[in-house]
Amino acid sequence: MTLTEAIRLAISGLVTNRLRAALTTLGIIIGVGAVITLVSLGRGVENFIASEFQALGSNLIIVFSSQPDSATRTRVDPITMREVQALSDPRLAPSIRRIAPQYTVMGQISAGAETVNVGVSGVTPGFQEIRSWYPEPGSSFITEQHIDDKARVAVLGKGVVEDLFGAVDYDPVGMSIRINALSFTIVGVMTEGSELSGDNDTVMIPITTAQSRLDDARARDGSYKVSILYAEARSENMIDSAVQEINTYLSEAHNINFDGEQDFQVITQAGVLDTIGQITRLLTVFLSLIAGISLLVGGIGIMNIMLVSVTERTREIGLRKAVGAQGRDILAQFMVESIVLSIIGGAAGIALAWVATIVGGIAVPDLELSVTMDAVILATAVSSFVGVFFGAYPASRAARLRPIQALRYE
Repeated sequence: MTLTEAIRLAISGLVTNRLRAALTTLGIIIGVGAVITLVSLGRGVENFIASEFQALGSNLIIVFSSQPDSATRTRVDPITMREVQALSDPRLAPSIRRIAPQYTVMGQISAGAETVNVGVSGVTPGFQEIRSWYPEPGSSFITEQHIDDKARVAVLGKGVVEDLFGAVDYDPVGMSIRINALSFTIVGVMTEGSELSGDNDTVMIPITTAQSRLDDARARDGSYKVSILYAEARSENMIDSAVQEINTYLSEAHNINFDGEQDFQVITQAGVLDTIGQITRLLTVFLSLIAGISLLVGGIGIMNIMLVSVTERTREIGLRKAVGAQGRDILAQFMVESIVLSIIGGAAGIALAWVATIVGGIAVPDLELSVTMDAVILATAVSSFVGVFFGAYPASRAARLRPIQALRYE
């Protein structure tokens, strides 16, 4: 029997029992659809996180204080403005283009009857360039004069504008707000920032104002503390050397003698993205394996229905063998029928995943969801394997039937 004839007989048998065939493939449809949808969702989340981190700036290095890993050292020396100035010297750190320190305190922000509690970030003028995040047209940012005067001026994120004034597109420039009972004049509003880092829900003021007026941030050496240090490498190829220069200087400045005693951490965009990518990929695989249980259930359903089909068609099998059909012909007929069931279920599952990604993209516009070709190929291969694996036993059982016993079966 030719392959074409086997496919024709398989389709004819499935059409005869349409409802049973549809219910049998339901597990395959759900499994394939769920796996493809979850793979698409995982990739969408990974791409979204990557784009959010890339929006923070290019060649970015982030430095902050942290508890040492070593049990021999528990003291944490803060990063200070004196160290910021040292690392800004190209003779000490030639791989660094620029540095932007930040000092953050919690603040109660009031405008009229509205009050919100958000982080207040003391920054320098270079913050906007190093973070590639700028004020809206018509707005200003922190200037060197503001830094020198410890001025009480503020730049608001869009989320704070919405919370205080009721509309995200409201222009509050020139108005006054109170931060921890001190009056500040709004000089600017930032463009839409990164949701991942909570940029929109922040207020920025001169770093000297934050360190001296909103808090007493003076360190033991007389300099002022900083919460985070943003550094930009001169090029992507110089990120590693910039990290090494920062580590070397801070280790010497903080009297670090052994590994594990570091009271600071230096992270890069590439490192963070790689870590997050590994986590999202593992999560996607884990969820896909859980969804793949539906494929197992669908395969068992195919085996069950094929065994029923063999029992129902025992006399037909005996008759075909009596007129010359070989065991391999019977095997091929039932194997093809099982594979056709799986492929139909896989195709319907791909269609279901396509619809799910469209709906998901509409529901969450920030995620770019799509059914990729590799996911389709994987789904087709898996569904075909399910058909072969779970159809093998019923098909071999049909092929082993003896003609006389089959013809006598009632």
